Amino acid sequence: MILIPIIAVILALFLDFFFGDPKNRYHPTVWIGRLIGKFVPYTRSSNPLIEKINGIILLVSIIVIVSIPLVFFSYTIQYVGNFDSNGLYKVLFLGLSIISVGILLKTTIAIKGMESHASKIISALSKNDLDDARVKLSMIVKRNTTNLDRQHIISATLESISENIVDGITGPLFYFSIFGLLGAFAYRTVNTADSMIGYKTEIFQNVGWFAANCDKTLNFLPSRLTSLVMVLSCIILKEDWRHSIHVMKRDGSKTESPNAGYPMATLAGALGIRFEKIEHYVLGDGNSEISEKHFKSTISIMKITTILFVLIFTIPMIILLSSLGWWFNV
Repeated sequence: MILIPIIAVILALFLDFFFGDPKNRYHPTVWIGRLIGKFVPYTRSSNPLIEKINGIILLVSIIVIVSIPLVFFSYTIQYVGNFDSNGLYKVLFLGLSIISVGILLKTTIAIKGMESHASKIISALSKNDLDDARVKLSMIVKRNTTNLDRQHIISATLESISENIVDGITGPLFYFSIFGLLGAFAYRTVNTADSMIGYKTEIFQNVGWFAANCDKTLNFLPSRLTSLVMVLSCIILKEDWRHSIHVMKRDGSKTESPNAGYPMATLAGALGIRFEKIEHYVLGDGNSEISEKHFKSTISIMKITTILFVLIFTIPMIILLSSLGWWFNV
């Protein structure tokens, strides 16, 4: 059965690299987001403590709702796979299991989708349509994009890509390698909740408190591990990997998030550029203007990092845990 998760990971990457995300009406992460949106109004209270408790109940409930069909799917695979049967049946079962797990895992990662959306921002900038670029950027970042100039728009785009390497790629793969599909989807549920309600605003500071802190905890290891793998990507792509290590160590902890700064600082150092979120942080010390060339390099780093992460961590972890007797729950 160990072949199922290993080949499924490879299939998931293939599907994402070449086909990207399914339409919203077929996308589980979109369903999770809509489910969160429907429950949020019921968490409101004039009592901050009650709102925090409601926020905890909200996130736990969504994770349970998401987990039930996955647990059923997992036990179905295990049950059917234990039947004694001829070779043809085993081959068909193995093939269907790999395809099913691969498709489901693919919905938790977003490589091509991020590249596609970021490309639209860069395309708008190439046409000098700053208003359109700001609108498109606002769809992938939390900051106010209304008055951002060209350089800050590009900077925010590349920062978002580097954050997405963890949130939308290595994070799900990290938890899939340890807890199977249940881990990948639980992670994406927390990450989605954080992106929707994990704001320190008057409306969400209590309701989103639990989601925000869960996201910080879950991303602690993946963000740092991903940054190291990004350095290896920079070596392969002949970027300035030594400087990427220097900036990561120096600036990685400068962001409000204890995790997001590490991949961003690593990228800034590798490309010799500077990321700035006005009145919040400055990462890197490059003086060169951020250009389309830097965007293309960022996409290359994202893709190579994804492949290396699977080869260096995901697959070896699956093999290790299986060899130690850990029942891999797909």
